[in-house]
Amino acid sequence: MCRIFGFRSVIQSQVHRSLISADNALMIQSERHSDGWGVAYYVAGAPHVIKSVNTAMSDNLFQRVSGVVTSETVLAHLRKATQGQLSTINTHPFQYGSWVFAHNGNITGFSELRAGILERIPPVLRRFILGDTDSEALFYLILGKMARRCELHRPGYSLRDLAASVHEAVSEVIALAGPICRDNDAPPDNNFLSFVITNGRTMLAHQGGKTIYVSTHKQRCPDRDHCPSYAPECESPSTDGFVSHLVFSSEPLQGDNVWQPMSPTEMIGVDWRMQLQRFPATAAS
Repeated sequence: MCRIFGFRSVIQSQVHRSLISADNALMIQSERHSDGWGVAYYVAGAPHVIKSVNTAMSDNLFQRVSGVVTSETVLAHLRKATQGQLSTINTHPFQYGSWVFAHNGNITGFSELRAGILERIPPVLRRFILGDTDSEALFYLILGKMARRCELHRPGYSLRDLAASVHEAVSEVIALAGPICRDNDAPPDNNFLSFVITNGRTMLAHQGGKTIYVSTHKQRCPDRDHCPSYAPECESPSTDGFVSHLVFSSEPLQGDNVWQPMSPTEMIGVDWRMQLQRFPATAAS
């Protein structure tokens, strides 16, 4: 299915290697996930989203974008379509205001459930849905839950409120489409709800059956001797509290990062202060 890469750091970093240079970088993976790509990055707090229906491997624009992106927050996606036509409006990441969203998965029976899911989205948000994918509908369903808890455009949106909104939205989808499939290798028409959402400051991942790996530290930072932001957290595991960086990937990427798999239905994220929080898996899902 699709591939996701999410990056959040205390300093602006070049993500060129993760996107195109490593042996298993996103560009290499695009040979098997060939239905489009998208990269979202933030400049002065504003998201810049670039998308294409071409294969990243053969798309010069993907290489150009990856080569210039230097940001504290990046969200990239390779699409292997399960719902919706091949078009730019159906390509991830999806954006609303400062929020961007990338999904690896599928809502089982979405064509029959679409109207019922859209009814659960506030009309003021629903009118911005442009495509016909389950992923975009899921994004706006989450945004609707978020808007009930806090103003969506608030830069310091609470990570706990975000996690609670995600849990509520996922629970509603499960009630309609059935439980999350916990077998990563099961057929793609199963219920998979793995995704990453961010507003450039707060970032959260939800493991919804499709694997997501997380990294919060490196074995040894190659920039430790000259980086002004180097801290002990850069080279030591953390279950909560401050982290220098947070990276999500559908599969471990080569390099110095230490990777751990997330558990099904687990959520992990950082708030605007780079305070890490883990939200344990829920048996009900």
